Amino acid sequence: MWQSMLWYRIRMARNPKTLVALVGRPNVGKSTLFNRLLGSRKAIVDDTPGLTRDRNYANVTLDEKAFVIVDTGGFEPQTDDEVLAQMRTQTMVAVEQADIIVFMGDGRIGLTPSDREVVRTLQKTNKMVFYVVNKIDSEKSESHAVDFFQLGVEPLYALSAMTGYGMREFLDALLDEIDSDISNPVEDTLSAVAIPRVAVVGRPNVGKSTLINLLVGEERLVANPTPGTTRDSIDTIVRRNRKEYLFIDTAGIRRRARIVDRVEIFSVVKAFRSIDRCDVALVLLDAEELVTDQDARIAGYAHEKGRCVILAINKWDMIQKNSKTFEFCVSEVRRNLKFLDFTPVVSISALKGTRCVKVFDLIDDLFNQYRKRVSTATLNKFLETVLSEHPPGMRSKYRKTKIYYMTQGDVAPPTFTLFCNYPEAIHFSYRRFLENRLREYFDFGGSPLKLIFKGRVGRTRSR
Repeated sequence: MWQSMLWYRIRMARNPKTLVALVGRPNVGKSTLFNRLLGSRKAIVDDTPGLTRDRNYANVTLDEKAFVIVDTGGFEPQTDDEVLAQMRTQTMVAVEQADIIVFMGDGRIGLTPSDREVVRTLQKTNKMVFYVVNKIDSEKSESHAVDFFQLGVEPLYALSAMTGYGMREFLDALLDEIDSDISNPVEDTLSAVAIPRVAVVGRPNVGKSTLINLLVGEERLVANPTPGTTRDSIDTIVRRNRKEYLFIDTAGIRRRARIVDRVEIFSVVKAFRSIDRCDVALVLLDAEELVTDQDARIAGYAHEKGRCVILAINKWDMIQKNSKTFEFCVSEVRRNLKFLDFTPVVSISALKGTRCVKVFDLIDDLFNQYRKRVSTATLNKFLETVLSEHPPGMRSKYRKTKIYYMTQGDVAPPTFTLFCNYPEAIHFSYRRFLENRLREYFDFGGSPLKLIFKGRVGRTRSR
């Protein structure tokens, strides 16, 4: 547990906010309470037991009190199931890091032997514990909480995380134990600095959680050979060489025809939304299969959204290799993903750690290219040179297509507006030509580029 204690000390040095951990058996409503406190559906909620498997952190501000809340997987004290055992370990790490613990029981099911063991475990921590009986929807159903008085703890808060019944009393008691929001100008400045947001995406069981655990240096996420272990999209801060990176672990994305579980539908939707909010999509490929149709779909979605893409061939340790293996694999990847011929390709083993550190260098390069800005004067010198070498051609027999000037309007991705007389006449191949020349001339490397062609306002079209 030394890594988690190190993480805790770093967190306290950087962020003095109180950490509140939600703990209890599977399906008692921890994620529902997490979402209610947060005011959004950050965690996937369903009646399926064991849906949450990893620690899910979020910053919460209520009544001018700021704290960090962590949702945990179901805590089963005695289990032979490997995934449940890993979830229990994740929960114990959260308990170790927490300042305040909220135990949650299920008022509809009543007190169980597992609840008793969980409470005994929490009492040994010598930390402040709030005892909540969830799924109490009205005054009439408060009698369902009577079972939990056998625990000999008080007070007991009967509430419904779903409807909000009984929440005010619990929140008042919880917030009394949390200091007022401590504003730190230095910390606020640091948090305002953009850090790379990296979504780790791919098909099920390609090693996404294993890679993030390796980069973090602890078992931050439940990693298991069983496909579909990760259900939710989990944000994790990784620190290296005084730099911070936000890694987003996502559920494996299968073909639509194979998705029959409602929970998996939610998971896949959140995985694609993770691509929407990232800067870099780290697409993991299986070295034994390389590019499948589903890999192409995932990478294509990231490209269409204007995100940087790194193609990482994982499980490199699982295949037989010679001096030409990597060259062959890269050519196969390029052949199947022709629209990403400018993106970096790297071979890694998340299990063994082979070349995984190289991922950070690729992210740094792409992030800098993704946010690069070029002055208008420099761009137009470039445009003059390119047009003299290769003009856009004729719109018709008597009408020449002219590009007058260009400017950069945005970054992430770098977006360029080119003003011309006939925007509709610019052929796709010429767009690609300009994009490639921009990439070479200004060293945009693997960053996507966006070109917008507009007609000149207030001018007649040149013939």
